[in-house]
This record gives sequence, structure tokens and C-alpha cells, in this order.
Amino acid sequence: MAGVNLWLAVYLFPLVSFVKSNRNQHGHFNIVIAVVVIILLIFGALYFHRESNLEPFEDMSSSNIPSDIFVVNGTSGNDGGVSQLLSIMEREGTPFYARRTGTPTTGLIAHDDVVIIKVNCQWDERGGTNTDLVKALIQAIVDHPDGFTGEIIVADNGQAQNGPTGSGGSMSFVKNNAEDRSQSMTRVVSSFSARYHVSTYLWDTITTQRVHEYAEGDMDDGYIVNETKNPRTGILVSYPKFRTQYGTYVSFKEGIWNAEKRLYEEDRLKIINVPVLKSHGQLGVSGAVKNYMGVPSDKLTYRMGGHAHFSVDKGGMGTEMGETRFPTITVLDAIWINARPGTGPTSSYDRATRTNIIVASTDPVALDYWAAQNILMPAAKSLGYTDLSSMDPENKSKGKFGNWLRLSMTELRKSGYNTTMDRNAINVYFIEKNPSKDI
Repeated sequence: MAGVNLWLAVYLFPLVSFVKSNRNQHGHFNIVIAVVVIILLIFGALYFHRESNLEPFEDMSSSNIPSDIFVVNGTSGNDGGVSQLLSIMEREGTPFYARRTGTPTTGLIAHDDVVIIKVNCQWDERGGTNTDLVKALIQAIVDHPDGFTGEIIVADNGQAQNGPTGSGGSMSFVKNNAEDRSQSMTRVVSSFSARYHVSTYLWDTITTQRVHEYAEGDMDDGYIVNETKNPRTGILVSYPKFRTQYGTYVSFKEGIWNAEKRLYEEDRLKIINVPVLKSHGQLGVSGAVKNYMGVPSDKLTYRMGGHAHFSVDKGGMGTEMGETRFPTITVLDAIWINARPGTGPTSSYDRATRTNIIVASTDPVALDYWAAQNILMPAAKSLGYTDLSSMDPENKSKGKFGNWLRLSMTELRKSGYNTTMDRNAINVYFIEKNPSKDI
């Protein structure tokens, strides 16, 4: 509206005034002026229609519903930091546990839920999710006060490409992100599997297999791919469906398939998104939203003309989240981060920066916005970097992190999810796990 008013003030109003002042002296000339005015009106309307469609952002000035962020400072992942995280969440009105007793039920994880812990396992060393953090999260789930009877799957799609060997992800890296560098995701899961239903599933193994949903009679593991591209982001939304080693049939989008009743138990499937915070050479920042690139099949969508990775800078991960399954909560691993602009997503031991922070939120967009500004950028500055524009969520230049994060937010809002980049609508709650540590 401001642009339209400016155009009217600069072009239209002076012309109208000129026509009125000369209408009695120059009749024929006024006709010409009138024609010019009409032409300018048409082209002006077309111009402003075009400009209004260049950046399909919603109004960023305010958000009606606030988003909460919970921060534990001074934790290494295996020292009780997760317990303190759950305590501050409970205290501030976002309880982790959904209880059988009490009204209303407001918690996130029920005792019989099937929980996918979506990690980053495409990269080894500090490029992948901290396995100490994952172990602590699994322990928290199985310690459910109602007695855990559900199932946990640690999963990711390394896309069978890139990674340290060029062949994709692994749950059994030799060099891992943990205090004990030999502690792989497989080893973490093995420490629980004798007593609980805890397993891994590397979706790389099914990323080129196209299948149909269980309701259509297809019981094979593989990927569902939407044949219609999203008109805004260009992504062909895709997601895995698979059978766990305990015989549970999981559709990432639809939920848990009950073969006897031939229906999906939609509410039993929960996603805990556990990315590692780091820079990204193409996209600026890899965090909560970018971690969903480990959900779709990059290979199938590329072949079918709706390449998932090429959609990220257009907001494609917002589309992916919104049209499959939104994370119940995201727990951001910022214990070790790659704070060197443009050098990620790989991160070797000697190039990583230790910040000893974990951050959680039910809003992945607010989480990325806050973490980039308050963890990643300050760490980069402390290393001597001065150009932090690639990491800055306020940078709205096309293709930059701030731009595609806003586009992702818009996609999620279109799907009905509350996400925000309005700093006035973000509540941040801190707790110091070990105040004596120099963070």
C-alpha cells in the first residue's frame, strides 16, 4: 500500500492536477494527457502487481501467538543437560511427557508413542548429531513416568550420496560427535535394545525405491512421492514408509499402520527433530529446518523433476514439513558447531567450535532464527570472521538464509502451523547447567 500511495503521489496526482488547470485552454491537449494518464494507470497497476508477487512473504511485523525457546547452557550432552531441559520446559508450560492422569493432557510424548528421532547422520566427526545428546534423549523417553511401552527409531536419509565417503549416511561411523568419539548411533541404540524397542533405520537404503501407501495394499519399504510439484517451492513432497525391526509399519506422513483394523493411528507417531547447528556452503545455515532435508528422497525427486535439495532456498523444507509431519519438538545440538561461514555442512574435529549449548522449541523457524543470531554468529565473530551475512536471518537477499527461512515460515503458516521470525513474539528461557564453564 505504501508503494501504491507513493506511485499515486509521484505520477498520477500531478498529472490530474495539470489536466484540471488546463482543461479550458487546451482541450485537445487535455485529451492526450488523459490518454497518457490511463496508460500510466495500467502500467502502474501491472508493475505493482508484479512487485507484490516477487517476494511472497507474509507480514513479518508481528505474530499473534508467541513461540517459546528453551536453552541449557554449559552441557556436554551426557551430563544431565537433557533432564534440566525437560525441567525448564515443564516449568514454563511445555511438558515433555503426556500423562495418563490429569486434565487436560498437554504433554508431547505419551508412554505408548512411536517416536522417530530424526538425526543428521550424513556426516561424521562434528558434522553429525551428537550421540551423547541422542542417548540422553532416548533415556528421557524410556524414563516416561507412565512406563514406556512404545518404540523409538533413530533415523535419517543421507541420500546415498555425499558424506565422508561420497556414499551417504551411516549409523556406524568410526569418528563420531561425542565425548567418546567411537560412540556411534548404532552403539547408542544397542545399549537400550535389550530392554526397550529401540532401533535405527537408515533411509538411504530405500531412497530410490518408489512405493505406495499401506492403505493401497503396498507393504514394501520405500518412498511415497507426490506427482504434483508445489507451485511456490517446486518440490515434489516425498517421505519414507517402512517396517521397523519390531514389526511396526510406519508411514512418516500418515502414522502407524494397524494392519488388523486397516487404519492409521495418526497421533501415535511423534517426530523429535535433532539437528546439529552449523554453517552451510550453499544455504548459509543448517539447523532445524534444513535438517528436514533428511526426510525426502533427493534421488527420486530429482528424477521426477521436483528436486528436493534445489527447493530449499525457495522454502521447500517448509513445504516438506507442512505436508508430511511437523516435528513434535526440535532439540538443537549446539554442543559443537561449525561457525566458519560457508564451510559446512562437513565439520571436522579441529574446525569445530565448542559452545556447550542445547536449545529446544516446538517452533523450528523461531529456533533457527534465534540460534543463528545468538550462537552461530557470535561464535563466528569470535573466530575473527567479519562478513556474517550468509548466517544472518535478517538478510533477505534472494537465496540467502534469511530469505529461505522466511519462505519456509510462509509455507508452514499456509499449512496451519504457528512459526515466527518476530523477535517480539519469541520467549527465551535459560538455565545454566554448569555456570563455571567458560561458554
